[in-house]
Amino acid sequence: MDDRDETIDQLVATVGRFAREVLIPAEQEVEEVDDIPQPIIRQIKELGLFGMTIAETYGGLGLSLYEEARVVSALTYASPVYRSYFGTSNGVGTLGITVDGTEEQRRRYLPRIATGELIASFCLTEPDAGSDVASLVTRAVRDGDHYVIDGSKRFTTNSPHAGLFTVFARTAPKEAGVAGISAFLVEAGTPGLTVAKPYKKMGFRGSHTADVIFENCRVPPAALLGGREGIGFASAMKSLDHARVHMAAVAVGMCERLLDEGTAYALDRRQFNRPIAQFQLVQGMLADCAAEALAARSMVEAVARDYVGGRRITKQSACCKYFATEALGRIADRVLQIHGGYGYIKEYPVERLYRDARLLRIYEGTSQIQQLIIARELIKEHTQ
Repeated sequence: MDDRDETIDQLVATVGRFAREVLIPAEQEVEEVDDIPQPIIRQIKELGLFGMTIAETYGGLGLSLYEEARVVSALTYASPVYRSYFGTSNGVGTLGITVDGTEEQRRRYLPRIATGELIASFCLTEPDAGSDVASLVTRAVRDGDHYVIDGSKRFTTNSPHAGLFTVFARTAPKEAGVAGISAFLVEAGTPGLTVAKPYKKMGFRGSHTADVIFENCRVPPAALLGGREGIGFASAMKSLDHARVHMAAVAVGMCERLLDEGTAYALDRRQFNRPIAQFQLVQGMLADCAAEALAARSMVEAVARDYVGGRRITKQSACCKYFATEALGRIADRVLQIHGGYGYIKEYPVERLYRDARLLRIYEGTSQIQQLIIARELIKEHTQ
């Protein structure tokens, strides 16, 4: 084991303790007030988690995807809401800047994002363009020494707190297809940018999501990601490959938390004068949960290593996201079933975790989109 491995092991252990000793005890408060306490946000900043994926050159931790996955799954043993607050600052909100941004853009934004001073938000989805990204209609028209952005974006996580928005818009006619999509880095407070009231969601209380509206929003050419038109779609797709492994790692942490909740409850709950953990039908559900949680972790770690090794992981990342989040849904359902009627009562964490788990099969690409990506890539491999 080299010094780097030892450092990462220590970070994972520290984050794991933080999740158990600080985050889990605060989960009920976060649920009730629909917000994360500021002292916890300060501790997250102190741990450097806002800059996990940002290079050390720009003040981040510079974690590889494999290292990031380990840290994320340790953190999401606690509520996934905590990770959601800084998730876009490590994923889709900054990967475009890291990979495709100009050096000036990197130096302007990444150091402040790494410290948590600047929250990043990713504006891709629209009212009529979700899974079908190519159909987005938000436009950015060149007008003298500015671009003028008009359109609406939907389901933008952290937009009520964001200081920087990566906005995808058409800079060419619709006939140009995805080649006509560009990305812009738009700062909060820019005239013409409005963040709507946050949604009231089924779960993920404490994580705030809203529409972002652009009306005659004027930005300079320096806001164009990479200084080039037409690279927005490709940049988004590169970000999503990474983000899907990250989201699968979130699911892994939640799977392991649910498994522990289910096992502890089965050992504690007594029926017919013995713990229900002694009944074979309950044991069967726990065994299925354990097997799927292990399979999800193994898949995430293997694919993350492939990514670090320079391999293309479009199919594999979709497999990860699809399997891990679907497994999470099954595990959450079984664990609630093990709790019986108590699982339906808010006094028990499984009620909230069950609701939170449901979202993971939708965002960063629905399970059905992951199936299409997997099949498309598989067919491509066999027909080339």
